[in-house]
Amino acid sequence: MSETPMNTLQYRFDGPEDAPVLILGPSLGTTWHMWDRQIPELSRHWRVLRFDLPGHGGSPAHPAPSIPDLAGRLLATLDRLGIDRFGYAGCSIGAAIGAELALRHPLRVGSLALVSASPRFGTADSFRQRGVVVRANGLDPIARATPERWFTPDFAAAQPAIVDWAVQMVRTTDPGCYIAACEALAGFDIRAELGRIGVPTLVLVGADDQVTPAADARVLVAGIPDARLALVPGTSHLAPVEQPMAVTDLLVRHFSSSWQTSDHPTGMTAIPAPPVKPVLTTAPPVSPVAEIGYAMQPEAQVDARSDAYDQGIKVRREVLGDAHVDRAESLADEFTGDFQDFITRYAWGEVWTRPAIDRRTRSVITLTALAARGHLDELAFHTRAALRNGLTPTEIKEVLLHTGVYCGVPTANSAFAVAQRIIREETSPEA
Repeated sequence: MSETPMNTLQYRFDGPEDAPVLILGPSLGTTWHMWDRQIPELSRHWRVLRFDLPGHGGSPAHPAPSIPDLAGRLLATLDRLGIDRFGYAGCSIGAAIGAELALRHPLRVGSLALVSASPRFGTADSFRQRGVVVRANGLDPIARATPERWFTPDFAAAQPAIVDWAVQMVRTTDPGCYIAACEALAGFDIRAELGRIGVPTLVLVGADDQVTPAADARVLVAGIPDARLALVPGTSHLAPVEQPMAVTDLLVRHFSSSWQTSDHPTGMTAIPAPPVKPVLTTAPPVSPVAEIGYAMQPEAQVDARSDAYDQGIKVRREVLGDAHVDRAESLADEFTGDFQDFITRYAWGEVWTRPAIDRRTRSVITLTALAARGHLDELAFHTRAALRNGLTPTEIKEVLLHTGVYCGVPTANSAFAVAQRIIREETSPEA
């Protein structure tokens, strides 16, 4: 066990002290206990290090709002422990951390396994929306929806104790850290960088995973030069819990046979592979990457527009959401295009990016100004933006009450009607 400074993560070790280090990264809403069933076998071969995300399990609640931040905290933890090179297996957000390490710190990762992973998890809007729901309702609605996201119906029906345990893991997570992790996933997109992951990689996915479906796994395999796909039948998102023996077997075989050695004196070498067992997949053995035939998206073209536009479109999407910005851009034509360019550069690239006040404060100012001037259409989408920027429904109510005092009751009355509708839409838990 560990004492945990703010810039590191809580961890625990299992296995021989002189064995190569294998790190297991958790999924969002779980603790290191999600890997419990893998430990007896993995710790026979490796010095297994598990860690908790901030605010998960017993980990202190120091939010980390980006995948690079989480990866940096893990590296700081490893540096304190004197661990230079390691193997890494991560599930969901844990896989995102592993991919980040392989991309930015390739000399430290000897072999990689991405479980229930994606180069981009859903959409940025969906994760920021989840953060709004948690901020308004707490984690209970997310916890109650956990079984259908994490497990197949048959498993959930047959293993009610495990389902209850999973629900409790989510329910006891720190809400602020959960929201920060959602923000981290919203900003994660490595589709254009997959070719730079240079270590042997196992991509493992449940055949029935609806959160990170097999199509996402195939994008990873097609893009990573040395990657193999393992499809586990009858399994959903939390594969290490639902199919522990299958996942353990696949991890042992992968790390036993594909651990790259390094010129650095770490003492890490590959362990002889165990006897070959049947491949757990409903499909034929994975073909070489060149034969998969999955069309990768072309690399983004260099945008010759100003830095203000580039920064503005980024902030505009983060605050208003991809759907809103995509809709505005799709409606732009020769008549309105220059105006869209103008507000992106001026409002979002030059004003919203100024560092003197934060986005929450800017949302308070914007709601007040829009209500005062009666711009109710814009008040609607800026109410959504305020929720994304961290204002709670109670805080928005106080802003509009204050507006009523200084800008008039009829103004506040109209604003309350708009804000009430938007808050109900945005904070209602998913069905």
